[in-house]
This record gives sequence, structure tokens and C-alpha cells, in this order.
Amino acid sequence: MKLLMFGDVVGEAGCECFCRNAPKLKRQYGADLIVVNGENSAQGNGITPYSADMLFSGGADVITTGNHCFRRKCDELYDNERILRPANYPEGAPGSGVCVLDFGSYSVAVINLMGTAFMDALDNPFTVIDGLLAGLDTKNILLDFHAEATSEKRAMGWYLSGRVSAVIGTHTHVQTADAEILDGRTGYLTDVGMVGGARSVLGVLPELAIEKQRFHRPVQFAEAPGPCILNAVCLEIDSKIGICTKIERVFMSDSTN
Repeated sequence: MKLLMFGDVVGEAGCECFCRNAPKLKRQYGADLIVVNGENSAQGNGITPYSADMLFSGGADVITTGNHCFRRKCDELYDNERILRPANYPEGAPGSGVCVLDFGSYSVAVINLMGTAFMDALDNPFTVIDGLLAGLDTKNILLDFHAEATSEKRAMGWYLSGRVSAVIGTHTHVQTADAEILDGRTGYLTDVGMVGGARSVLGVLPELAIEKQRFHRPVQFAEAPGPCILNAVCLEIDSKIGICTKIERVFMSDSTN
């Protein structure tokens, strides 16, 4: 089984870049499944029915989110079992953090969790993942760990080594260069990166990000337009035993694709 996971899609330009490129990348890599983090896909942050529909139209099978999942107050979004919010939100929050897809001869579970270092004080992700894994009846498991701290992401990777197929980090919008297979079993990447404006600060217009950091005053951010960069990761998983056999980072630019 081959799986493509795309980094945080930022704004309309990011959605359009994903829709242009995801189908051909799916063909190029022979992917069976596309997962994309959509928590920044709406104009002005968060996710809306419109931005979710754009991602699904571009080929997304599952949309994960993170700390901006409820920013736009579209709770009805999470009636769709293929749109996830972090599983360690308190009980009673709309939606679910787990989706299981049936491919006939095998099934795949996608889990969405959020870190707590320098983030909102959600339930402990290490405790929550133990409970989730105990209830799953598949060995093919991908975790989108939406977290700020590199150390927390690395710790989660080693904590789940041999227990899940892959731990892929999101949130920082910068693709890291540490793709590996932990203990020869679990694919790992600290952060998959983003899909958004190339001339930007994490997808935001650079002049606005500079103003915020230079003067420490509130600034209304706006997403950068194209041309865009696209960050993703391709995972090959032995679907019979749930072991990652290959991990490859993907980078594209509108100027070179």
C-alpha cells in the first residue's frame, strides 16, 4: 500500500495548488490513499465547508486538522467521518480523531492528535493514543501528530515505534529533513511542511509577519498568494503486517512543476 500525506494547506492559494498537483502526484507515486492537513485551508485560518470541499475535490480521502480545527465554528463539518479533529480534545467536543478506511483486503486507520508543549492544554496525547490503539482492529495506522515542539514529536515517534505504521508531524509548516523508519518498522518525519504561498512566512504575507514580530502589536494576518510550494511525504506500507518499508519526502514548486 502507498500513502501520500500533504502538509498544512494554507488558504485559497494552497487549496488550488493541492487541487492542481495532488491527482498527478497520486498517479506518479501510485498512491492508494491521500491524507491532507486542512486546518489552515480557509481564508483567514481554520477550515470551512468550502475549503474542505476543495480538498476533497482535489483527491483527499481524509482531512486532518489541529489547533485551528474549531476556529470557524463549523461544528457540522465533523459529521463527516473523514474530517478529523485531534482525538485528545475533551470528551463531548464535536467530531472524532480516528477514521478507519476499508480497502477490502486490508483496512487503514488515520489518527489525528495534538501536542501539548507550547500548545493548548488538551488531554495527554501519550495516554490518549494508548486507548485508541487498544480499540483498533488494523495494523495499518497513520498518525498525524500536530505539535509545536520537535522533542515532543520525536518522543511520540519512539513511543509508537513498532506500534503504528507511521508518525508524521504537522503544524510548523517547514518540512524537516529527518525522514526515517524507526526500528525498521515505523515511518517518521518531524514535520511534513505546508502547501501554500512560496513568498511567505509559513503561508502568511511576509510584511504582516514581520510587522507582528518587529513591533509586537496585533496584526491581522492574510495568506500569501501563489506561486506556491507543495510539501508532502510518500509512505510505502506492507499492508499485511503494518510495517513501513519506505518513506520519501516530496517537494514541488509552482515555478518548477
